[in-house]
Amino acid sequence: MKTSQHLLCWISTATLAAAALPILAAPPHPALEGQVAPLFSGENQDGRQWRLSEHIGKRIVFLYFYPTDDTAGSTTEACNLRDNMIELKQDGVDVVGASFNDKKTQRNFMFKYNLNFPLLADTCGSIADAYGVRKDAKIKMDRRVSFLIGLDGKIIHVTESPNPAVHIKELATALAKVREKYSL
Repeated sequence: MKTSQHLLCWISTATLAAAALPILAAPPHPALEGQVAPLFSGENQDGRQWRLSEHIGKRIVFLYFYPTDDTAGSTTEACNLRDNMIELKQDGVDVVGASFNDKKTQRNFMFKYNLNFPLLADTCGSIADAYGVRKDAKIKMDRRVSFLIGLDGKIIHVTESPNPAVHIKELATALAKVREKYSL
């Protein structure tokens, strides 16, 4: 099992490196507003591939990283997103979460809280490293950081706060600016 998991991490890392060659090492800070979002793909809680490239040009993406499933902060953030999904979809936003948790843990988290968006199992940290959100080189855990990615593939807004409510509030503010700019 560990061998296949390591192979999967190597394949994910190779795919990420091929899609975004300049991002071979984790940046010392999160990706920045105005930057082109690093392209990635990952498996969701059901083992299906989710690719950022399939959303660029079609939908705005709210990509959020969280430390671990089924903790107070992660549950608050996930449930707030779940409860606002109708409005987010109306604004053309797809939500996707990512953490170091495995698919089984994420599936249980989704089922327990009836979440209505995918969670990516970034068990080897390739997505976290591309966005510069790994908590520490030795710890397999993300910092709570979220990215709003525009139709053009550029990062519109970054929120880095341990408080999940800040992410939801800043997402609403950033979306209001996007609606105003594009008359949505």
